[in-house]
Amino acid sequence: MTETVSRPTLEAVAARAGVSRATVSRVVNGGDGVREPLVERVRRAVDELGYVPNQAARSLVTKRHGAVAVVIAEPETRVFADPFFALQLRGISKELTARDNQLVLLLTEGRDDHARVARYLAGGHVDGALVFSLHLADPLPGLIQGAGVPTVFGGRPGWSDGTRDVVYVDSDNRGGARDAVRLLAGLGRTRIAHLTGPLDQTSAADRLDGYREVMGDADPRLVVESDFTPGGGERAMRELLDRCPDVDAVFAANDLTAAGALRVLRERGRRVPEDVAVVGFDDMLPVAEQTDPPLTTVRQDIEEMGRIMARLLLRRLDRHTADSAADDAPGGVVLPTTVVRRTSA
Repeated sequence: MTETVSRPTLEAVAARAGVSRATVSRVVNGGDGVREPLVERVRRAVDELGYVPNQAARSLVTKRHGAVAVVIAEPETRVFADPFFALQLRGISKELTARDNQLVLLLTEGRDDHARVARYLAGGHVDGALVFSLHLADPLPGLIQGAGVPTVFGGRPGWSDGTRDVVYVDSDNRGGARDAVRLLAGLGRTRIAHLTGPLDQTSAADRLDGYREVMGDADPRLVVESDFTPGGGERAMRELLDRCPDVDAVFAANDLTAAGALRVLRERGRRVPEDVAVVGFDDMLPVAEQTDPPLTTVRQDIEEMGRIMARLLLRRLDRHTADSAADDAPGGVVLPTTVVRRTSA
């Protein structure tokens, strides 16, 4: 024998709070027009009774599912190995949770996954999408646009046609790169190299541009393409030392690349910073504080980027739910960067 436990109803909450059922419905579904004392009474009654809204019924009222897709255009092996994604997801999760929204994580390994993600978004399962780590040839922006889902992008949209409805959040990658190279030049270094990120991503391209703006017509052999991973940093550093053994400074496009470069410098008997000064980009503490020596780097607030992405999307969804034609969301939000000095430079 099993005993069926009845779930508290809107009527029960209304009776406990001493208000009408309609008032309870407006409070539970986030509606306006209810005085604050009544809101508090309803919330107290909800807590006391353990009332849980029926999501299907709630969606009919609010026209919202209470779920947001987070699409990362990288394979899972990369996503779960790179602290950058964990920090950005933490910022997104905090903002969504505060607004009682669920996070649905979608990863892409290849074109089959692109089609799967597009079908899922078009299927009405989520209210909007947060998309980042896109590559220039990635079909996802077009597929997402076709799905008709409100979207905020992480990173400057290199695929953008300049329309106002492309909303994104990024850091000042070019300015941060300039600051890193100027720091190294100010230390008296003259053979300053750059280990890039994947140049089909706008963040890596912007950091290379910032390097070139300071270095001018520097020896092109001092630029070696990498891929934002420690292994890529090791390979690029070995190639750099073989090309230019007289290098005396390295600006790495991210902290993981710098960590790989530091390992190779140690293997080759180069002292850091005495022989070669090294600067990274990100200031991911699990990486930057644990390298040997601790890494001087350009700090971008990765978690805050995630929070702002989620905040902008929820704002767009609120306007859409209210059937408002106005869209005052900025086309792009660019966060400042700062140099954090440790002992690698």
